[in-house]
Amino acid sequence: MKKYMVFCAGLSLALLFASCGKSSESAYKKAYEKAKSQEAAQHVTETPVEAPVTVAPVTTRPATQTRVVDNVDNISVRQERVTLVSGAGLKSFSVVVGSFGLLANAEGLVQQLRDGGYNAQIVKNESNSMYRVVATTFDNKVDAVNSRDQIRGSKYNPKGDAWLLYNMR
Repeated sequence: MKKYMVFCAGLSLALLFASCGKSSESAYKKAYEKAKSQEAAQHVTETPVEAPVTVAPVTTRPATQTRVVDNVDNISVRQERVTLVSGAGLKSFSVVVGSFGLLANAEGLVQQLRDGGYNAQIVKNESNSMYRVVATTFDNKVDAVNSRDQIRGSKYNPKGDAWLLYNMR
């Protein structure tokens, strides 16, 4: 009979724990669903209302009022303080076709350019110890840009990396 009472007590405890677990599970589930519904209701009330968009009327102008601007002002120009190593002297805008750390390499390119009809020169940027090979030099930017574009397509500048230098005097 003792065995029977221990068995019944164990069965009672098992049923008790099983029923407690279900009630707490359902309580958690109810609390979760309630929180979700409150969150959804709060989200609906917090949604901003979009303001009406006002569009300005488009004004039309005849084509005769269109102004064409050349692209010369958009061309980048590098400004450097340079000193003349060889050549006749620089004007305000110069077309640089090579930069070298060794003077001998710069002299080789200058000789090729002179053989091709250019009045090439060598200048040195003291701040970075680079020798710049100048193919042409001009007083105005428009002529320098045109010359640079011509040189970019020539055999003297196959990589097409000629650039403009403004001599800061």
